Amino acid sequence: MQLETETTGRFPVLAHLSYQADDPFALTIAFSHDGRVLARWRLDRQMVADGIERPVGAGDVRIRPRVTGVWRELRLEFLGRPHSDGGRQRAVVLAWAPAVLSFLDETHRIVAPGREEVSIDGFLAEVLARG
Repeated sequence: MQLETETTGRFPVLAHLSYQADDPFALTIAFSHDGRVLARWRLDRQMVADGIERPVGAGDVRIRPRVTGVWRELRLEFLGRPHSDGGRQRAVVLAWAPAVLSFLDETHRIVAPGREEVSIDGFLAEVLARG
């Protein structure tokens, strides 16, 4: 993936996508450098799939396709917590869309869309344990 900045353009960033069948609606993307995880985001799996075809998201995560000639990318915009001055940190990451689509296909082999199940008892126990 590539991090896009307004001042320096693009530069590579190490990103790791993961998926777990026991959390079937989400996927995780972790950005790291020198062995340290710099940021970790949990994303809605269907939102990422939809973002390959059309703009989605209105909150802290916004995803949209981007085509430059024959190059198909997925543009992911992440917004941080609001600052006291009203501003927010913002990161834009570009991924090669065919690679993301291939990853999504693998997740669909693990848990097919429409076949997702979540243990309500386990979810409630987790929420209550957080207080």
